[in-house]
Amino acid sequence: MRRTGKRVTFSTSPGGFPRGRPALNILEGVDGPSYAQCSSKGCRASASWTLRWNNPKLHTPDYRKTWLACDDHRPTLGQFLEMRGFLREVTPFGAAPDAPIS
Repeated sequence: MRRTGKRVTFSTSPGGFPRGRPALNILEGVDGPSYAQCSSKGCRASASWTLRWNNPKLHTPDYRKTWLACDDHRPTLGQFLEMRGFLREVTPFGAAPDAPIS
């Protein structure tokens, strides 16, 4: 993001997304694997873990956001969330093929 006077310009990353990439590559017209991928930046490994979290300053206590992690990135993603007090639970990833994605 770059500020020019009162205007804000967002530069896109490869793939056209403003920052990073979606955890699941499920958007129509996007080429690539259709399996659940690790949410760590640049990682394309299959997800093995689900990290559920929320920011108590922004979310209600029962609301959960989800990051997916491979075995290699589970500790670092978990530490990132834990240091901020956001991590609520870590469970093995085993989503059903017809599970809703939010």
